[in-house]
Amino acid sequence: MVGRWRRLDHVCAAALYAGLAALTGPAPAPAATLQDPAAAVRERPAEDEVIYFLLPDRFANGDPANDRGGLEGDRLRTGYDPTDPGFYHGGDLRGLTQRLDYLQGLGVTALWIAPPFVNKPVQGPPGHESAAYHGYWITDFTRIDPHFGTNADFRALVDAAHARGIKVYLDIVINHTADVIRYRECPANDCGYRWKGDYPYQRRGGLDGEAINAGFTGAPGGDFSTLTRPDYAYTPYAPAGEETVKVPAWLNDVGLYHNRGNSAWYSEARMDGDFSGLDDLFTEHPRVVQGFIDIYGGWIDDYGVDGFRIDTARHVNPEFWQAFVPAILERARARGIPNFHIFGETYDFQSGTAAMHTVVDGLPAVLDFAYQRVVQNMVTGVQHPDARGYLLMEDAIYAGGVDTARRLPTFTGNHDMGRIGHLILHARPDISDAELLDRSALAHALVLLGRGVPVIYYGDEQGFTGDGDDRRSRQDMFETRVPAYADDRRIGRASGPFDTEADMYRRIAEMTRVRAADVRLRRGRVAVRLADQTPGVLAISRLDDDGETLVVFNTSTEAREVNIPVETGSSDWRALLGQCPTRAAAPGAVSVSVPALGYLVCVSEG
Repeated sequence: MVGRWRRLDHVCAAALYAGLAALTGPAPAPAATLQDPAAAVRERPAEDEVIYFLLPDRFANGDPANDRGGLEGDRLRTGYDPTDPGFYHGGDLRGLTQRLDYLQGLGVTALWIAPPFVNKPVQGPPGHESAAYHGYWITDFTRIDPHFGTNADFRALVDAAHARGIKVYLDIVINHTADVIRYRECPANDCGYRWKGDYPYQRRGGLDGEAINAGFTGAPGGDFSTLTRPDYAYTPYAPAGEETVKVPAWLNDVGLYHNRGNSAWYSEARMDGDFSGLDDLFTEHPRVVQGFIDIYGGWIDDYGVDGFRIDTARHVNPEFWQAFVPAILERARARGIPNFHIFGETYDFQSGTAAMHTVVDGLPAVLDFAYQRVVQNMVTGVQHPDARGYLLMEDAIYAGGVDTARRLPTFTGNHDMGRIGHLILHARPDISDAELLDRSALAHALVLLGRGVPVIYYGDEQGFTGDGDDRRSRQDMFETRVPAYADDRRIGRASGPFDTEADMYRRIAEMTRVRAADVRLRRGRVAVRLADQTPGVLAISRLDDDGETLVVFNTSTEAREVNIPVETGSSDWRALLGQCPTRAAAPGAVSVSVPALGYLVCVSEG
């Protein structure tokens, strides 16, 4: 057990610094470094990153003066109530900037920031209101929400992050805006979805209605000049006082939305329905396509951001992505960002479905939900290592094959499904503190030392667990005033906010240092060596022309000694994490001992 957790005693300083240097690419000329600290950052390929996902409102409060977003009144006007998990709590971009050293110490190389744009502060029917602290109810796509600061604050964050070698990824939304549009047929704002077969574009209000929009089909690439009436299903309008609330101004045209009512979450409604009331954009429309290229291209041009995570990507038609992605990548290249990372949220646990969005939609990468589910199931005992082995064998089905799979962001849990700590506790409610810590660390090891680009969900490094999904997993990193957050069970020891000695912080930091020190863990070819069908060992090799790195995980509560097939030329070994043999047991085989719920990393260079 001691060998599993000790610091990197086997990694000499020179090797560690060499690994870190590999992350930043070739050293630029001194003058170039002084002129543009982001230059080296931009040379790193996407697969080299360790991403940290956070909600600015829940991370750090650097300026209490903006807690109410410049608004006056009660919480239903300002959105601010730090005692309610559904309202703003005060975190902002200045607070995030002040904590970059904390993130750098954790080994973070890229920040994924929940949408920081101007949102409609509060939405919801009377008695069920909540605030837009999460950022997904956008009204102005060109400005930072005043709850989080200013555009100047965002620029300062990007510059400070780049100076530390940290990239900045924006979480962007295209499928919908805030809930502004109303339908005259539904005073309670509760319209159900109206299907195209019952309410075609060329009739008003149903099959027997007035003829309108002659010749309009709604198909991508069609003649959208023939769409002159948006009242084919409902009669949409912007309420008084909100007619011009959206920015840029073209977003206020109700004819640029599908206007078919709330999604039924299947068939055509999955693409064209309002996302729980949020205004669903007509993304087949060329004005919408070019409009969003201009909006998000502007954030690249003006601030030099390094990537986009795309919210609700699967609810947008493929033709939109086929136009948007190449245009955005070209904007990034023109800005001097050759490795701009785009990954979509497709929220499906089948790798085949995820791969479809790379093949059909042309998305460069997607969040690997299939990988998350297998990690969750392995550390809770629902599935065994063979499930992960089979999953990795499917990497070839992505557009671009295994090269694309290495760029897929992987994760243990998130702000929608809940944290891995809660998922473990839900499956094993009587687990001991020590085993909870070991299983949580193993889950993070499967992500940080496995295939793909690892994502750390903010607060996991402080041992947060939460009570479930959605707002129950969006705790405050600072001292919380939400009772349901304050009484959460913690993983391991943590003495207070931003504790760099917390058990999970130290274990994750150890893993990120190992990943930084070995290029094969980031870019190497994947070979599944062993995958037990019962709780036990998963062994994978990461290979390149210079050698082999072996990563072994043990999902059993008992230590395992096992012989693992490796390259026949891999004879001499050294430990990068844990205890490894110095010599192969025979040509093509190495014998290792893996602690219970443990993991190790062994390196052979010949």
